[in-house]
Amino acid sequence: MAAKYEYKLYDQPAWCPGCGNYMIRTALKQALEELGLEPHQVVISSGIGQAAKMPHYINVNGFNGLHGRALPPAIGIKLANKDLKVIAESGDGDTYGEGGNHFIHTIRYNIDIAHFVHDNQIYGLTKGQASPTTAMGQHTTLQFDGVKAEPVNPIALALTMGAGFVARGFSGDTPHLADLMKQAIMYDGYALVDILQPCVVWNKVNTYAWYKQRVYRLRDDYDYTDKHAAMEKAAEFGDRIPIGVIYKIQKQSYSGRFDFIKDGPPLVDRKLNPKDAEKLMRQFV
Repeated sequence: MAAKYEYKLYDQPAWCPGCGNYMIRTALKQALEELGLEPHQVVISSGIGQAAKMPHYINVNGFNGLHGRALPPAIGIKLANKDLKVIAESGDGDTYGEGGNHFIHTIRYNIDIAHFVHDNQIYGLTKGQASPTTAMGQHTTLQFDGVKAEPVNPIALALTMGAGFVARGFSGDTPHLADLMKQAIMYDGYALVDILQPCVVWNKVNTYAWYKQRVYRLRDDYDYTDKHAAMEKAAEFGDRIPIGVIYKIQKQSYSGRFDFIKDGPPLVDRKLNPKDAEKLMRQFV
């Protein structure tokens, strides 16, 4: 059912012309409207970087945190108000570099968050240094003689850590990306969507043309409940790059493991009396 509310896309973003973030924003707008969600039902938590500007340019509730720290506020928001749809928006450096520790442990806890990672395989905001997903040997503004470290494989890492929903999208295929976003938002647990997003200024290797020669949609008969098949798809990154839901099973979310969260009203709506803490404080006198 379409939302009664049409999301507004604010003009004049500080993204470069041609940046993949524009298409990601369009896909997110489409996803929220098609899910029938309104702005007061949605929160976007972000860190620092070009991807983290998303809540500035679409009219939803937003929280900007520190670099690599998009997930901790998202966790707090979801635990405080289980009725909200919580989205974390961050880049490949923000998530897999500075925020790598939070990324791993959010998967462990299986917090009910949709995590959209704008993966342009470069640090775009800070002028083109290699990110955790930059290919080894690739030349950048800082790695003049080529990157010397192996890249992170975010899909394989998420699968290894036990994520129940792992997907990859491409900003150049907006309808497909919007569908992935809808599935992630409605998934009960942590949902990763790694989004291939060309940086038209600082990454001259992973361009739109480069991706379009390689990206393909997973077939309709692909079994996304088969973890072995998912690991094989995770390793497929080169001449062929699959996009779609790579792995999906249902697991109990973190909030669902606590009766006082699951069965009662949202914590933010509960009445608290400071005097109720007095009996606990007396134990320390």
